[in-house]
Amino acid sequence: MDIYILDLLVIGLLLLLITLGSGWIARLPVSYALIYLVVGIVLSPYGFNLVQLRPDAKFLERLTEFAVLISLFGCGLKMNRPLTAWAWNSTIRLIGFLMPLSIFAIAAIAHWVLQLDWGPAVLLGGILAPTDPVLASEVQLDNPSDRDELRFGLTSEGGLNDALAFPFVYFGLHWLENDNWQTWFGKWVAVDVLWAITVGIVMGIVVARAVQWLDHRLQAHRQADELLEDFLSLAAILITYALTELANGYGFAAVFVAGVVMQRRIPERDKSLSQLRFIERVEKLVEIAAILLLGALLRVEPLVRFAGPALLVAVLLLFLIRPLGGWLSMIGSPVPSATRWLFGWFGIRGVGSLYYLTYAFGHGLEGDTGELIAWITFTTIVLSVVVHGITATPLMRWYEHNIEIKPRSKQELKKPS
Repeated sequence: MDIYILDLLVIGLLLLLITLGSGWIARLPVSYALIYLVVGIVLSPYGFNLVQLRPDAKFLERLTEFAVLISLFGCGLKMNRPLTAWAWNSTIRLIGFLMPLSIFAIAAIAHWVLQLDWGPAVLLGGILAPTDPVLASEVQLDNPSDRDELRFGLTSEGGLNDALAFPFVYFGLHWLENDNWQTWFGKWVAVDVLWAITVGIVMGIVVARAVQWLDHRLQAHRQADELLEDFLSLAAILITYALTELANGYGFAAVFVAGVVMQRRIPERDKSLSQLRFIERVEKLVEIAAILLLGALLRVEPLVRFAGPALLVAVLLLFLIRPLGGWLSMIGSPVPSATRWLFGWFGIRGVGSLYYLTYAFGHGLEGDTGELIAWITFTTIVLSVVVHGITATPLMRWYEHNIEIKPRSKQELKKPS
């Protein structure tokens, strides 16, 4: 019997069960990502052996790259605050303090405990730095009218640190290539930090405004097909990313910024929500593919062989570094103490880390060090999917009942951002 046909049958049944059972799943202490992971393992050679392909790093890089792009734009569309430091206080704390703290803590553990050189140690920190905007939908903003501080902070963090982890990844890759860091450090600062970030921000603004200007001018003369109108978001994502990468900027940053700009400049709220829902549907489909493949790729022998170092890094990151760092980063902010701990707990790792890992394999990471970093990353993602998938629903339900500040009226929900 053709394995391909059986794969289509299983994926179809999975989509049917996920769709029809979504009302029950939402009440259970499991995330969709955890379900996809389990199904991927069941379809692997350890189960029914229906997923027999072993995709190469380049295929996984492109798949995860697309998943992150879709999710980053969706995060941008959800941003509902003025662009002031006060309004983005939680984001600044999480990006400016917690992300570098996490990277350097992981790098220190990898260097002094796992005996990795500083290059791969920093690279590992950069790979594991992004909190995942793809798998964290349960704890993110649901729509632009949601004013909750915890959800806003986690959503904006996931949108920004997937882009801002890139300089640290490049730092590690440069060190792998040449451990005499004095010869390339200045270029890294100038090109991989200042130039790439600036270009990402500028291109995100310029391309988003250009796309919207063209949209308004053309539709003033003849309306686009309503069925195709939401594809404007996909067009904006692809054009923004491609042009930014051609200019040696950070396409991830540009796509997030483009989402923010487009959300703020769409006069019709129904149109903005329609684009957001379309992007979320595409994101869910790509998430299924990425996590199913991850589950099918897992192998017992390397998981056991690298269990010691992998569990050490994963457990310290998820249960100590992130929670404690999240609490410390919120000192002095007006959020309650319990919310500080939730900021720390929901440091979900997933598709973003998979992308950076596969990107590193295509740019110099190899050999035993590459295999060690790969299985540390896989183990961290799997552990995160399990523990966060089980705890997200009950913790957020408790948060909504005990801490979250609700809008006073339906009219407040309808106020434009």
